[in-house]
Amino acid sequence: MLDKLEAIYKRYQEIEKQMNEPSVMADMNAYIKLSKDYKDLQPIIEAYKKYELVVANLAAAKEILNKEKDEEFRAMAKEEINVLSDTREQLETDIRLMLIPSDPQDGKNAVVEIRAGSGGDEASIFAGDLYRMYTKFCETKNWKIDLVEFTEGTVGGYKEIIFNISGQNVYGQMKYESGVHRVQRVPQTETQGRVHTSAASVVVLPEADEFDIDLKPSDIRKDLYCSSGPGGQSVNTTYSAVRLTHIPTGITVAIQDQKSQMKNFDKAMVILRTRLFEQEYQKYLDEISKKRKTMVSTGDRSAKVRTYNYPQSRITDHRINLTVYNLSTFMDGDIQDMIDALQLAENAERLKEAVN
Repeated sequence: MLDKLEAIYKRYQEIEKQMNEPSVMADMNAYIKLSKDYKDLQPIIEAYKKYELVVANLAAAKEILNKEKDEEFRAMAKEEINVLSDTREQLETDIRLMLIPSDPQDGKNAVVEIRAGSGGDEASIFAGDLYRMYTKFCETKNWKIDLVEFTEGTVGGYKEIIFNISGQNVYGQMKYESGVHRVQRVPQTETQGRVHTSAASVVVLPEADEFDIDLKPSDIRKDLYCSSGPGGQSVNTTYSAVRLTHIPTGITVAIQDQKSQMKNFDKAMVILRTRLFEQEYQKYLDEISKKRKTMVSTGDRSAKVRTYNYPQSRITDHRINLTVYNLSTFMDGDIQDMIDALQLAENAERLKEAVN
């Protein structure tokens, strides 16, 4: 492990040197890539330096124990050795996990799509509940939500809603939400008090940037049309809505901001890049989903990942068989503990893969 850490530290120093070279600073793409690599290596380097210090202090404490005659000093040395040994063991576990290649997309922003599934109007209402839950969660993380497109349900909620989330390590947290979410409760439309089961699907994608996809302007057809729906004087009077079609694949993205054509175009480009990036990224997800039960949701989006049972105030995540009884606070955005549990389970599987 130390050999790997020393090699990484040398690479870290090389990147630091390269970033100060005029030729690299003049090449924006190269500089951005080096900056990302440099930032990604920082936690490992910090852990490495801390590990070196702990090992050095441990050696010094053992030397005192071997040479010191005074019992009081020997007792202090023994206590320090116990503490440092535990710290070293924890650091070794943390570093081993850091050395395992993580999903390179984890640090990215995310595009989230929620669609009502089986259950009619109740499914649309539940889709709206999930959107509210994620909105509340993002507020606790200081993440920004940018609504892209939505279709409202006939009695509330959404038949479909698409939104971007921007912030620090958004995809690395939100990716565990991909899959089918099932709700068991008495619908608002039910007159006899019977519990019904409805579902909504959640798809979370890493937001693709310009460096991920080589998107040629000649491959895109841009159509402008009038916005529809509520919005005031600009609706149906200005050609602000944008439809982009990627000619080679036939992928179409239509966005209407009701006022700004430029905003619609920018949003549409983000979604189009993400859709194209998704095709390649899905191959990666399919591969890891065969190995990790925690990631089956992103590899197979038809997989049932979580059940929300209102009569029992119960939430069960089926990937790790975890059940909690705090449905009210959970639906108010208190989902971090569940995400942490999924992340912990995945990390354990990654460590197991590395050993095998």
